[in-house]
Amino acid sequence: MQTEGRASLNDATEADDSRRRRQLGLFAAVAIVVLAIDVTTKIAAMAYLSDRDPVPLAGGLLTLRLIRNSGAAFSLAEGYTLGLSIVALGLVIVVLRLSRKLRSTPWAIALGLLLGGALGNLSDRIFREPGFLRGHVVDFLELPNWPVFNVADMSVCAAAALIILMALRGRRWDGTIEGSSRTPKETSTSQDDHDGSAREATRGAPESTDGRSVGTSE
Repeated sequence: MQTEGRASLNDATEADDSRRRRQLGLFAAVAIVVLAIDVTTKIAAMAYLSDRDPVPLAGGLLTLRLIRNSGAAFSLAEGYTLGLSIVALGLVIVVLRLSRKLRSTPWAIALGLLLGGALGNLSDRIFREPGFLRGHVVDFLELPNWPVFNVADMSVCAAAALIILMALRGRRWDGTIEGSSRTPKETSTSQDDHDGSAREATRGAPESTDGRSVGTSE
């Protein structure tokens, strides 16, 4: 029984490590894809929209309008570029630290979206004019009655919505549910172990002369 217990514990640990690696891989993949799309679209916008009038698409539902934004997403807090850059750096560090404990697929996607979006705009602040950590972000997408934005802004907003949803449902990034110290998988495993122990005890119980196990009732 002790050998079986140790084997079961080792299997559970290996399963948890495998799950953590999958979630970390998903997190990294989402962040890389978002960053790649954001950088590519900004390069294209700079190449084709510079010194050009806005380009309406879909009957004016979407307009391509190139601007250089010194503020946060959707042109908020303009003039605080350096402070926003420092905040973005802090956010990236926090997300990377949280990613080490990821056990939840929705959280892996949400944090991947958040990291990819943050890195997309942070790369502009680092590498674009007028200088390091003071660079202006490239925005080029405009909806009616809405500030101009970019792919990174969309990714950050999608991440925020998903994070709020997970928080309302009480699901944490480490796979636990608020108010419980166990993940749903751990709870199921614990129940299975309890049922297995009960069956083992029943099989090992001595039988009475009428064929029934001692200590059991009909």
